[in-house]
Amino acid sequence: MELSGLLFYGISLLTLAGIYGILSLGLNLQWGFTGQFNIGIAGFFAIGAYSTAILTAAPSNSFIGGFGLPTPVGLVVAVIMSGLLSVLIGWVTMRLRTDYLAIATIGIAEIIRLLLKNEDWLTNGVRGIPAVPKPLGLDSPLAFLIGVIVVLAVVYVLMEAARKSPWGRVLRAIRENENGVMAAGKNIQRFRLEAFVVGSTVMGLAGGLYAHYFGFISPEAFEPLFATFLVWVMLIAGGSGNNKGAILGAVLIWFVWSGSELATGYLPAERQAQAGAVRVLLVAVLLQVILLTRPQGLLPEDMGTGRTSDPTPKEGRPRKVPAGE
Repeated sequence: MELSGLLFYGISLLTLAGIYGILSLGLNLQWGFTGQFNIGIAGFFAIGAYSTAILTAAPSNSFIGGFGLPTPVGLVVAVIMSGLLSVLIGWVTMRLRTDYLAIATIGIAEIIRLLLKNEDWLTNGVRGIPAVPKPLGLDSPLAFLIGVIVVLAVVYVLMEAARKSPWGRVLRAIRENENGVMAAGKNIQRFRLEAFVVGSTVMGLAGGLYAHYFGFISPEAFEPLFATFLVWVMLIAGGSGNNKGAILGAVLIWFVWSGSELATGYLPAERQAQAGAVRVLLVAVLLQVILLTRPQGLLPEDMGTGRTSDPTPKEGRPRKVPAGE
């Protein structure tokens, strides 16, 4: 492979890793902070991508939209549409817990994907939406990579500010002891809904960037394997509850996933059909290794207490004896 080809491949690899990093940060707010088991990531990812594609693509008679609006308008609408959808879904599902919430969200995500696949008048069906423009000034792959890194950095800073705020502390308290937070007079349902909506809008933003990067989207891009399973693996491997871990996991797992695609290209022709299963198996084995060696992920959550997790006094340090002991 020529040097220019390697450079282009590296830029593409980093760009998609950054987009998945944004997805992972959105999921971290829902699961890592609040303990919401959302398996419907693909739905919000797809809504964001299709919203901006319909608004910014060139006019077409094949589907509704094609308004040719500026890309910033498309990205803003992608965030708004994902947020509105998450409000509707969250209003119904916020009383569900763990596996029940997972079943509800993955069902809703599949409904969204099938609607996008079958409603030709709206989305052009399986033929997809072509000619989605890149944002002004980000026409080259390197410029788009820089833009994605800037967006990722902004989302990370906002997520860190949320984590350290009283709002973020309430979310983590809900995750650890919901009854205790309720006894303290906090509105559990409101906080859970807020976390769900904010996390989903971040996923919609990632979907918008994804559409503008490829310039073409179709329902196949939002299969649960690519838009849900991989994101969960990224967050768990990197460190649930840690924003740095969410980004690290996204970069690591995407590099492994993309590298495995190159490796399977060297398999014999009769084995090429099994390459997809081999790649999934490789990522699953890597996740198992990380869970066995680092159960809390590569970068465990920092509770911000300033204390070590082991309260036992160190050897040689005098222990204070309470009065009356």
